[in-house]
Amino acid sequence: MATVLPSPPRVGMVSLGCPKNLVDSERILTKLRADGYQMSPDYAGADVVLVNTCGFLDSAKEESLEAIAEAIAENGRVIVTGCMGKEAEAIRARFPQVLAVTGAHQYEEVVGAVHEAAPMPPSAFLNLVPDAGLKLTPRHYSYLKISEGCNHRCAFCIIPSLRGDLVSRRPDAILREAEKLVAAGTKELLVISQDTSAYGVDIRHQPRPWHGGEVRAHMTDLSRELGKIAPWVRLHYVYPYPHVDQVIPLMAEGLILPYLDIPFQHAAPNVLRAMKRPANEAKVLERIRKWREIAPDITIRSTFVVGFPGETEADFQYLLDWLDEAQLDRVGAFRFEPVEGAAANALPDHVPEALKEERYARIMEKTAAISAAKLQAKIGRTLDVIIDVVDEQGATGRSQADAPEIDGEVHLRDAGHLTVGDIVAVEIEDADEHDLFGVPVTP
Repeated sequence: MATVLPSPPRVGMVSLGCPKNLVDSERILTKLRADGYQMSPDYAGADVVLVNTCGFLDSAKEESLEAIAEAIAENGRVIVTGCMGKEAEAIRARFPQVLAVTGAHQYEEVVGAVHEAAPMPPSAFLNLVPDAGLKLTPRHYSYLKISEGCNHRCAFCIIPSLRGDLVSRRPDAILREAEKLVAAGTKELLVISQDTSAYGVDIRHQPRPWHGGEVRAHMTDLSRELGKIAPWVRLHYVYPYPHVDQVIPLMAEGLILPYLDIPFQHAAPNVLRAMKRPANEAKVLERIRKWREIAPDITIRSTFVVGFPGETEADFQYLLDWLDEAQLDRVGAFRFEPVEGAAANALPDHVPEALKEERYARIMEKTAAISAAKLQAKIGRTLDVIIDVVDEQGATGRSQADAPEIDGEVHLRDAGHLTVGDIVAVEIEDADEHDLFGVPVTP
């Protein structure tokens, strides 16, 4: 008689917030799958639901609380993890039904809570996991987290209180993970952390053996080695420390993508000082000019906060003038929002909400015009594009200047023969404020 194995429990996941949270979710699910658990795509089929929360802004906290409420209403068996785990008492007071609350990147604790809430039958299959682990992104691109935490104490941010100080991973461990991801089909590695430029500072850039040589725990060394592994390597959350200049030649060589995601946050010296961020905006402009001389196709994306306490009209105009000179390729803006526990809340001269909205509209108009002009200049060029979607209308992909979900796209006609994950040459035929339009070049 055939032996009928019992069905293992099924776990659902709601993942909120930034790509760093997404990587945490992937690690949790990978461990649970290795332990024999199955994954559920909906509430109805799940024996327990994990909600990986975001707590960076009050609006993000509210979204997390709404997600917890929905999971409780739809399933009833809920474990909360992530950044809001720091507020466990508040979560339990509002949702006494939750089974457990754990903090950010506390993988063992959340996996243990799942084992307790939905124990595995003793005879379930184990270790049914691909070498690259389980992913929540498409097969052809992957986020690669190189460190946790942050040593900065920016006045508007509570990340250090949520995730602690900088803790860097060993470079050989990162590179092994990258090799597994590429072997499993990844074409684009997106390097993420709270502060990519600071990678390795906490471990004094200690070298580790790697493929017959050594690799330091340093952004430049890591970028060079990753460029030997993956077709595309994209750097996110890069603070403009002096040694960032060393990665620009790697971009010119084609080893990593000519793309830097630098969170400048503002340009006016008074505002930068109030934010407790470096106030050397003039030097940054000169460095950007030098970067473009070395790697003419470099794309620089950034984010800015408008309406920070004490921001005057002169400060805001300074920012707009700085953007005119910097000509950044991709820009996102946020209205300042008080976050519980942030030092900025106690600053004087908070900007009225109506004025924040007006300034937000002005900066978005300015940056959209810059983006439109830069994209118009690409008409007639042939660019490499990685394909994200293929359907009967054609295909949609991204150029080297476009990170997934935050930058623009390239929309292709006559592209039904392509496959998701292909990297193809595309002739650019048209552009708008954010996207490009083109056709694949026939080999």
